[in-house]
Amino acid sequence: MIAALEHYAPHHQELRTRLIRSFLAIGICTVGAYLFVDQIAAFCMRPLFIAYPPLGHLVYTKLTEAFISYIKLSLLVGILVSSPFLLYQVWMFVAPGLLEHEKRIARQVVFWATMLFAAGAVFAFFVVLPRTLHFFMSYAGPGLQPMPKLGLYLTFVARMVMAFGIAFEVPFLMVMAVRTGLVQRDHFRSRRKYFYMVIVALSFLLAAGDITATALLCLPLFGLYEAGIIAGKVFSGTSRTEDDNSAAAD
Repeated sequence: MIAALEHYAPHHQELRTRLIRSFLAIGICTVGAYLFVDQIAAFCMRPLFIAYPPLGHLVYTKLTEAFISYIKLSLLVGILVSSPFLLYQVWMFVAPGLLEHEKRIARQVVFWATMLFAAGAVFAFFVVLPRTLHFFMSYAGPGLQPMPKLGLYLTFVARMVMAFGIAFEVPFLMVMAVRTGLVQRDHFRSRRKYFYMVIVALSFLLAAGDITATALLCLPLFGLYEAGIIAGKVFSGTSRTEDDNSAAAD
């Protein structure tokens, strides 16, 4: 019992050190982001003002709303900025226990997952968000004046960026599931309608019940799902051929 505790003690100490460093990195980056929060908020609000130039400004109806919204925005930016360091801390903790080929696979997984999430976030902010805002603001007119709230708008932007960042991971996760043998090659194709129902339900929740936003979010997810099916066929086909050749050689 004592020997077991002595064996796990260094790991617990290292985990504690990694967590402290990670939280410090998030805190430092969050404070740094708060110093430039006005510029960051202006950058986030720019697509809205472009979509409807007469708007000019946002509003807040609670005394603490602007402060809390800026804190949330700074924390989100702090986590995003510190994410490379956080991934490095995770890697340094788990790498000593991995074999060489496992380290190579882990590096590939982290790299592609990060790149796909970044691509989804960029696509959401620079492509989807402007078109979505233009559609929503098209209802404004002489008899209908929009007055978006700061907190709700920033939440809307963050939710869309996070949703598309996660959504862009779908093809990668589908390929990994096929490659690792968790599911059969035609699993996602044969159960397409069930996954489509799940996509619609998740889009409805992410869009906070708005039917139009749900539709705008569903369509790219459907495309990503189909891309995952195609990618799964391509990569699983390569793996299958290699397995057959090795079996024939044996």
